[in-house]
Amino acid sequence: MTNDLFNVKDKVVVITGGMGQLGRQFSSALLESGAKVAVFDLNTHKDPMQEQFGECIGPENLSFFPVDVTKKETIIDALKRVEDSWGIPHALINNAALDFPPGAPVNENGPFESYPESSWDKIMEVNVKGVFLCCQVLGGRMAEAGRGSIINICSIYGLVSPDQRLYEYRRINEQPFYKPAAYSVSKSALLNLTRYLSTYWASKNVRVNTLTFGGVYNHQDSKFLEGYCNRVPLRRMADESEYNGAVIFLISDASSYMTGSNMIIDGGWTAL
Repeated sequence: MTNDLFNVKDKVVVITGGMGQLGRQFSSALLESGAKVAVFDLNTHKDPMQEQFGECIGPENLSFFPVDVTKKETIIDALKRVEDSWGIPHALINNAALDFPPGAPVNENGPFESYPESSWDKIMEVNVKGVFLCCQVLGGRMAEAGRGSIINICSIYGLVSPDQRLYEYRRINEQPFYKPAAYSVSKSALLNLTRYLSTYWASKNVRVNTLTFGGVYNHQDSKFLEGYCNRVPLRRMADESEYNGAVIFLISDASSYMTGSNMIIDGGWTAL
């Protein structure tokens, strides 16, 4: 009974940004659970995927599509190709996003007063418009089919402000760094887009939920790690595989009465 409850076997799942750190993890977990995965990404170089999943993963359960989520026509084209092979998707994970980590150019991470307008526009285009377009195209088709699950990937910085104290060590060393506003604002926007679509498509049995994640370990520098982990009640960043269970839960029938919700997985960061 429990296994059936979390069963995603043969479900068709589209993952935007599927070649990224978390996208590859979601793909791996879903493939291992028997789902069919369509990766939508600008980077369709398959070698990292083949190394991770092995040569046994073939076109019958894993496909790659060059998609720019800010261009509606590329989403429509990729969806048509998915449908031709597997039918209308059962789930969409809106994972593609832009952020500017500590290694970005200085002007991207400087004071708010001088933050580039072009950077603001680009992040909003990918992180908000991209999700809007994917929901419009793929969500619309799932609504026509009378079923589906959409998962919008959010961040703790969409709920609370970045703790700029984490970057003081850079400012002391005359390397100005402030976590930019655009990423936080873009992720906040997804929370209400989720709520809107969850009520809009409720009668069509398309569930829409948000997953809000804390930081993921990715070989960040030691001073940042120390500051971040000291602020987290669990005293560490997430391992890149620790969000997979939530993704499978939201796609499976285990979450059949869950829509318009925000599941927070952050090691306790927002509980403080």
